[in-house]
Amino acid sequence: MASAGSNAPLIGTSDEAPAPWKRAALGANLLSPAGDLGVTIFEEMTTLAVSTGAINLGQGFPDEDGPAEIKAAAQDAIAAGANQYAPGKGVPALREAVSAHQQRFYGLAPDPDNEVLVTTGATEAIAAALLAFVESGDEVLTFEPFYDSYGAIIGMAGAKHVTAPLLAPDFLPDLETLEEAFSSRTKIVLLNNPHNPTGAVFPRSVLARIVELAVRYDAIILSDEVYEHLTFGVPHMPVATLPGAAERTITISSAGKTFSFTGWKIGWLTGPAHLVAAVRTVKQFLTYSSGTPFQGAIAVGLGLPDSFYLGIAETLRQKRDVLAEGLRAAGFGVYNPSGTYFINVDTGPLGISDSVDLARRLPGLVGVAAIPVPVFCHPEGAERTRSLLRFAFCKKMDVLEEAAGRLATLKERL
Repeated sequence: MASAGSNAPLIGTSDEAPAPWKRAALGANLLSPAGDLGVTIFEEMTTLAVSTGAINLGQGFPDEDGPAEIKAAAQDAIAAGANQYAPGKGVPALREAVSAHQQRFYGLAPDPDNEVLVTTGATEAIAAALLAFVESGDEVLTFEPFYDSYGAIIGMAGAKHVTAPLLAPDFLPDLETLEEAFSSRTKIVLLNNPHNPTGAVFPRSVLARIVELAVRYDAIILSDEVYEHLTFGVPHMPVATLPGAAERTITISSAGKTFSFTGWKIGWLTGPAHLVAAVRTVKQFLTYSSGTPFQGAIAVGLGLPDSFYLGIAETLRQKRDVLAEGLRAAGFGVYNPSGTYFINVDTGPLGISDSVDLARRLPGLVGVAAIPVPVFCHPEGAERTRSLLRFAFCKKMDVLEEAAGRLATLKERL
């Protein structure tokens, strides 16, 4: 969503084809109806949080580092001289660790040599895959609300962005509506599971329907699973494990969400060799490679025992519950997430229908910043989610406790 105070209009006349960067801005909701270029809602809310001294529960990044042994492995690698270009497809140790991880948790066994590709975070993996396979006239289907970079890259690639709504309270799709969203032009189904921003974890029945429709329309499934280990009481099920899916699915994950090293930007994708080769062809002309000492360190992390993975999910669940209590005390309708580190609320019980307006007032009202969900939607979806706010709970417990206390005063301050 473009914020106020933008510069002069940047969109050309109606008969002028938008430049790729303009299509990216349109796809990410960064252009106003008048064509003014604005900052992202994340930048706007962060600026508000800083200026008011508010606790920033808007942008989803942890406020503490991950495991010490992973940091030590990176430091050792730097000291040992692992500071030059990594191979374009990633250092062998990380590709082997990704393959072993997939086998250990899901029974999948991608070949480290030609079915695993290391990327500069999951965002590059998504971008390289979309740029590899879609062109003007193609359709890319995502679920809505959608992570903003999806719309940006779809627009940059010149494809049409089609959405299927996720419906409260469980934020799962209506399967008949989902089928209607497919067409003969559907080239890619971009799945995000567990889902940001809603926190939904798709059950097998939904995943099976996605696979069935992708097979019918011969679409590639691009599955963003970066929150795979951050689920609460429900197991994560990679779509590639379902019958008929593996041969058409590219699965994406990253170190940022699992290990809380978002600044390292180490991601990866797995899939059939011919699909991975196509993505690698594009990726090598984007960043080529990145983060050599970090890649080896993340390989160490992927080998951590099951207790680590169980522990991060349980700790996050406790944090979710602390924040949820404060949000309920504030008077919001709270949708408890099954995964990710985001919780959504409905402002309607407070008599407020415009979450964008409330998000801009909230830092000054109670000293907490959040993100309005409509910014993750096309216009129709924005109206459907008009009263929803997203809060991140990937913060230290004392920070969340303070935020919960501040939020509990909201009703009296309105």
